[in-house]
Amino acid sequence: MGSTTRSRGPMNRLVTGAVALLATATLVTACGSGDGGSGGGGGGGAADAKGVDDGTELTMWTRAATKTQSEALVEAYNDSHQNKIELTVVPTDDYQAKVGAAAGSRDLPDLFASDVVFVPNYTTSRLFADLTERIDALPFADELAQSHIKAGTYEGKKYVVPHTLDLSVLFYNKDLYRKAKLDPEKPPTTLAEWDEQARAVDALGGDVDGTFFGGNCGGCGVFTWWPSIWAAGEEVLNEDGTEADLASATAKKVYDTYRGWVRDDIVAPGAKDETGTTWTGVFPKGNVGIMPMPSTTLGLMPKDLDLGVAPIPGPDGGESTFVGGDALGISATSDKADQAWNFLAWSLGEEAQVDVVAAHKDVVARTDLAANKYSKADPRLVTVNQLVAAGRTPYALKFGQTFNDPNGPWLELMRDAVFGDGGNVDKDNKAVTASLTD
Repeated sequence: MGSTTRSRGPMNRLVTGAVALLATATLVTACGSGDGGSGGGGGGGAADAKGVDDGTELTMWTRAATKTQSEALVEAYNDSHQNKIELTVVPTDDYQAKVGAAAGSRDLPDLFASDVVFVPNYTTSRLFADLTERIDALPFADELAQSHIKAGTYEGKKYVVPHTLDLSVLFYNKDLYRKAKLDPEKPPTTLAEWDEQARAVDALGGDVDGTFFGGNCGGCGVFTWWPSIWAAGEEVLNEDGTEADLASATAKKVYDTYRGWVRDDIVAPGAKDETGTTWTGVFPKGNVGIMPMPSTTLGLMPKDLDLGVAPIPGPDGGESTFVGGDALGISATSDKADQAWNFLAWSLGEEAQVDVVAAHKDVVARTDLAANKYSKADPRLVTVNQLVAAGRTPYALKFGQTFNDPNGPWLELMRDAVFGDGGNVDKDNKAVTASLTD
């Protein structure tokens, strides 16, 4: 993706490989039942919704992909609380292996984050403490990003809270829209309108192109194509993440649109070979009309680029987004659960969400804070924040091998659907389902 760690968020966050985890049976044995330490790690400490702030030293791990926001939250917490957190930032590609090894030796930190799509691998392995009653006791529990809460729910119990959020949204170049005689205040509300507007900009000619996408990047496709299917009110996976529905009539409409862009040369050069490493570096150059992007790249755009932000639409309307990012929980082996909860509860409070998260132009974890004193200064941020309520986070234990592995079946489906004639989509969908249950 882009040139910075932040801009590579979605693809680094959707890294290949739950294989770095140890076998589930080993992890269950290592970490026990997930009752976890002081306050029971779960319902036992719920009476004190704020946890305990008594000067305890806590440890926390996060991935390099979420370093900036994690460091900002920890610094603000340490400056205002008796408890102190020692944060360790682990290289993203090494993170799962480190967590797996620490789980096997019962040496997990008090708090650790996870790419939200891999949270199910940790909850089913009992690596997190049960936070159900603690979360439910929060006065703003219903306003938390429910896609993250759902991803961290296993057998009816909640194990994580939202930590960092990264959404897929449409970016469009208002200057190019004006040149193409398009209304810069009317982004597309359907896939058909998106198609029309991309083609109108592309018709400007020269080095201007209508759109762009990562055609050799499974994570890019998950992050930006699936919202168009969700926007139509349909699912891409069943509830258990064991069966794919990526060959539906709606899904094929999405693929057909992308295939039309490829056929008619509406796409900027390099899409077919784009693996995600430079994906987000194309739009900032100012020559692409409209394309889906990670919301975290908004603050990294050139100051002189007049761009708008809009939800990703479905074929006939609706809107949705892929809610990526990281979730955070208390390890099942921590004996400082009450103190660790004090940080989690504080991190979700209005002070932290507004004066730390929103102040850094990041997506807030609470829908009731979508329009805050920082986002109100930039309507684009309000648009992004409000989309959290309409977003999804897919649930699948075999997510990495199926959707992020460059040799996996989803990427083959993507390429058949867009760079081929689309005739193999039904067969490819069956291969995706087989991978999910393998």
